[in-house]
Amino acid sequence: MLSDLPFTLSALRDAYAAGTRPEAVIAEVFARLDAANDPGIFLHADREAALAAARALGAPDGRPLWGIPFAVKDNIDVAGMPTTAACPEFAYAPEADAFVVARLRAAGAIVIGKTNLDQFATGLVGTRTPHPVPLNALDPAIVPGGSSGGSGVVVARGIVAFSLGTDTAGSGRVPAALNGIVGLKPTLGALSASGMVPACRTLDTISVFALTVADAWAVHSVAAAPDPEDAYSRAFPAQPLSPVPPRLTIAVPDAASLQTFGDRVQEAAFRATLTELRTRGVEIREIDFTPFYDVAAMLYEGAWVAERTAAVGARLTEAPETLHPVTRSIVEQGLALTAVDAFRGIYRLAELRRHCTAAMAGIDLLCVPTIPCFVTREQDAADPILHNSRLGTYTNFVNLLDMCGLAVPCGTREDGRPASVTLLGRAGQDGLLAGVAGLVEAGPLGATGWHRPAAPVPAPEPVPGEVAVAVCGAHMSGLGLNHQIAERAGRFLRACRTAPEYRFFALPDGVRPGLVRVGPETGAAIAVEVWAMPMEAFGSFVAGIPGPLGIGRVTLEDGSAVPGFLCEEIATRGAEDITALGDWRSHLARKAGAGRKGAA
Repeated sequence: MLSDLPFTLSALRDAYAAGTRPEAVIAEVFARLDAANDPGIFLHADREAALAAARALGAPDGRPLWGIPFAVKDNIDVAGMPTTAACPEFAYAPEADAFVVARLRAAGAIVIGKTNLDQFATGLVGTRTPHPVPLNALDPAIVPGGSSGGSGVVVARGIVAFSLGTDTAGSGRVPAALNGIVGLKPTLGALSASGMVPACRTLDTISVFALTVADAWAVHSVAAAPDPEDAYSRAFPAQPLSPVPPRLTIAVPDAASLQTFGDRVQEAAFRATLTELRTRGVEIREIDFTPFYDVAAMLYEGAWVAERTAAVGARLTEAPETLHPVTRSIVEQGLALTAVDAFRGIYRLAELRRHCTAAMAGIDLLCVPTIPCFVTREQDAADPILHNSRLGTYTNFVNLLDMCGLAVPCGTREDGRPASVTLLGRAGQDGLLAGVAGLVEAGPLGATGWHRPAAPVPAPEPVPGEVAVAVCGAHMSGLGLNHQIAERAGRFLRACRTAPEYRFFALPDGVRPGLVRVGPETGAAIAVEVWAMPMEAFGSFVAGIPGPLGIGRVTLEDGSAVPGFLCEEIATRGAEDITALGDWRSHLARKAGAGRKGAA
């Protein structure tokens, strides 16, 4: 029966393959919406338009989102539906879909309607709307989360397979944590903002809510594309899910700087997730998180408050009564700010960014609680500014630092509430976040009671537009030059060995190895890692390789050959032959051990 069908991409695809028609799925969507009996989820839902779109699909045609129902936050344009940003007096009728919506529809997805939000996307609680407040899918006493509250709730209830939110300060992550689902906040510019009502234009992005990481990533893969009409669009095309690199270092707040505002259960849940990461081979490194909190505090100061004021525009002075009281109290602060204040804020952010960059030296990713604590609707009503601010503790700094983020459900806390952590990476590391998320993704699918499906097995091969490269030294995961691959959107494919045709040397500079092909008579198999890199980034990578190293064809143990690091034979004369060790890490470990003995 369709009433029992999980609305995950895999389950819906299986149902369609078995003969289910999209019209039946759309009918089930609205049956579930009626059963939810929550008038706060949608500001506009169009049953007839959705059914018409389903009928128009015809036979299954292989498109990646064929027949998949989704919802859109009501500050993103959908042709034929009003855009209001939860301000009825602001409403307009867009003539075209937002760029991202158009891509999703072209991939076969069906729009159900427009979801409720904190007015003008200002807030993290989900209660700053003139309409009925959507009910948290798991506990109506808890705030639904904002500003993308309706988009989070509609996925957590299993009414649609995915939804679009937006994220400036955490609006694509906080509702995910509060409703037990996945919230994907991409690198800024990866998803076009064309057709989105801005909240803070330089920091805004469309985001994706889904029940699983795999589903969120599949949607992102369709939606991500450069948009020539969006001045802030950037070329960060989505990559396929990748295996997790064998050496990974994740930084977390140390005991002195971890903030949970007295929520010991939340702290325990976070520590449990870190233990799980350690058991999966991840190195956890505790750091002082103060620089990141300092950046977070800037989001509602100076330049970025003024940017929100600019987004609301003349309405703030000409029709202030049309604004939600809390929204108005926030954005009107920008009226007193000057350009001097804005530039001072920009300078201060540059200083703090330096401190954050230093704190992340030698780190692959960050991991934080998505929210520091839960907030009830009663608490929010008593002090809407304080508790909203607390929810942004681990989210407000992310876009200011041009990072990507992925909120991941990781089981259930001791008190039954959902546990959630957010993985954070540098711009372009979205694919790495999605891969690592599979190490901790767990627990119920929102409020549905459906079983979490097994994560798909990543295919360790390059895709069109990528080139594979074999590395055998400091560019391997966890070592000093791996960042040169990461910053070029490189992704790990596999660890393996070369064919038994190579000699391996520690070059005289002490920091690089030399791999030389000598043939099967005197050669051996050497450990390498194979990474994929976008073609357009490969040239700059090769250009930065100093002699006597270069890129040639490296034959792997399975007989295939890929570009990889090779060394001129003349440079190995007088170098230490470490072929017997078989890999660079063993050499480094031996060298470190000798150093400790010498120091003793």
